[in-house]
Amino acid sequence: MTGSEKKSQIEENQQVIENMARIKHTIVVMSGKGGVGKSTVAVSLALTLADEGHKVGIMDVDIHGPDVAKLLGVEDARLQSTGEMIIPVPVNKNLTAMSMAFLLEDRDTPIVWRGPLKMGAIKQFLGEVAWGDLDYLVIDLPPGTGDEPLSVAQLLPDGAWAVIVTTPQDLALLDSRKAVRFAQQLKMNVAGVVENMAGLECPHCGEMIDLFKRGGGEAAAKEMGVNFLGRVPIDPHMVIMSDLGQPYVVDEPDEPAPKAFHEISKNLEKMIGAS
Repeated sequence: MTGSEKKSQIEENQQVIENMARIKHTIVVMSGKGGVGKSTVAVSLALTLADEGHKVGIMDVDIHGPDVAKLLGVEDARLQSTGEMIIPVPVNKNLTAMSMAFLLEDRDTPIVWRGPLKMGAIKQFLGEVAWGDLDYLVIDLPPGTGDEPLSVAQLLPDGAWAVIVTTPQDLALLDSRKAVRFAQQLKMNVAGVVENMAGLECPHCGEMIDLFKRGGGEAAAKEMGVNFLGRVPIDPHMVIMSDLGQPYVVDEPDEPAPKAFHEISKNLEKMIGAS
């Protein structure tokens, strides 16, 4: 690395530090494997925190599969800038978002990038986006413990919180344990485990059907000595509203899944506030 390249890297890192200093709390939502509803959990937490009056940003670091924009109903938005800073997309009066989806000309365009390009994009998201003064920045990571999660964890200031998303079956739980260990090794505060897809309420009799078993996330959290933040049932209406980009957790707060997310959000706030 040349002297000018080292200087540029130092300046980039300093820019990240200065930008992140304006954010009170950072919540990293991660999972050990895909298909557990991690992006839905990240978006739902961001929406509920914003609904409670907090200033919130959500950053989609899933470079190859950026779903946050669609879940928020802003996938057609395009970025603007002021000076050298990128303006995040406003979702509502308390929530802004940043995602690779805003940079694609076509929704079907794949992002074929190696590690260094992805690292550069993550640095830009953290250092060159005008997040402003936030109470919470929610970061939606891609699944696993590869390049992107590692890059984000190394760039974040001390005190970031990790929320681990899993489903109740054994295979997901095995990978969620790895995600907990990953967060601990990188000196993040592990806020706890969210058990997603925890049962489906029968529309005819009202009884819960345990499609993927039940209670595994809570048992894994207890076994690993971390907090259990709550469980979220499968809600067909949430699937429909997510596809439409409608804020179901805010519009229908008394339904089972939104109610669970509001409870998880409160548990998270208490934990972070008590630290």
